Amino acid sequence: MPDRLYVHVGHPPPDNAIRVLEENLDPSVEITYGMGNAPPETEVLVAGRPSREQLSACREPRVLVIPYAGVPKETRELLLAEFPALEVYNLHHNAAAAAELAVCLLLAAAKAVVPVDRQFRRHDWRNRYEGTSIRLLDGKTALILGMGAIGTRIAAACRALGMDVHAIRKRQDRPHPLHVTVHSLDALHALLPRVDALLICLPLTPETEDFIGEPELNLLPPSCVLVNVARGPIVGEEALYRALSEGRIAAAGIDVWYRYPSAPEERANTPPSRFPFHELDNVVMSPHRGGAYRMEELEKQRMRDLAISINAAARGEPIPHRVDLVAGY
Repeated sequence: MPDRLYVHVGHPPPDNAIRVLEENLDPSVEITYGMGNAPPETEVLVAGRPSREQLSACREPRVLVIPYAGVPKETRELLLAEFPALEVYNLHHNAAAAAELAVCLLLAAAKAVVPVDRQFRRHDWRNRYEGTSIRLLDGKTALILGMGAIGTRIAAACRALGMDVHAIRKRQDRPHPLHVTVHSLDALHALLPRVDALLICLPLTPETEDFIGEPELNLLPPSCVLVNVARGPIVGEEALYRALSEGRIAAAGIDVWYRYPSAPEERANTPPSRFPFHELDNVVMSPHRGGAYRMEELEKQRMRDLAISINAAARGEPIPHRVDLVAGY
């Protein structure tokens, strides 16, 4: 094991987060920061969307840490084509926050919190007596697509709500510690007609794009609540809008979308879809904030998790959250 490990962080975090990172690093780590090319001695590059030039500037990069969950499409394509030997890892620092928002969206959609709140702000009590119906989750069936760090936390919360929890996971190599029935991908269509809550926390890969389309939505019972905290394109955009607007599923809580602002000046007015989800009372909308809590605390937790990965590399220990580039997660 070398005496020093050279690390470059391509997108410098705030100063208070840098202090947290450096306080938690092994003394053998030499770390630099900057948006340009990394120093040539860099062995660990921390970047979500590294350029070809950044990667080529390092003489012998051996590890790329993407400082969040998932792999951007352009990063995956670049690495597979030109840097296939590079080891790639993720951080899962926001798993708890994303899971909490998923449960929040599930409850808000099932209990019609948004339209009832809107009406009651006008001092209208009719929803208490004759208004929007709400759905009981106790004793009902939840199906979680994806049982990684986020899905596992969602499963525990659904169990606490008294739900019968099932999950679909591609890798069937180990039992799950929770009281969750885990199925393979080919069980999806048989499970969907039994589902009262469908919670999506899959990575977006070529295999999972449009994973839930019109055929799958048509299999869900009309009482089903759908929650997506993964990536928008995992669920067919038009198919989801039609299912909700026509009442073929009961409700949805959506945190991930199909259109995003491309520049800061667009953030105040960018529709998240080409369809008017905002007109539907059975949709709870959130602007992709599942992994966010107080920004200062989020960055500090990211730095703590990053330090764990860097220290493992420095000590020659297994680095957590290895990414399979071929699979895409």
